[in-house]
Amino acid sequence: MSVLVYLIPISLFLGGLGLAAFFWSLKSHQYDDPEGDAHRILSGEWDDAPPED
Repeated sequence: MSVLVYLIPISLFLGGLGLAAFFWSLKSHQYDDPEGDAHRILSGEWDDAPPED
């Protein structure tokens, strides 16, 4: 039972850290355009191949 004294604060700290990371990702606009990437990857307009001279 005495191990719960250590595990509960550690789990609360890790949960808060994960929540802070989630809010940071929202604030830095990580989820703005989820459909745009799906369409761009199928488009041939932006090709990663180097241009042929």
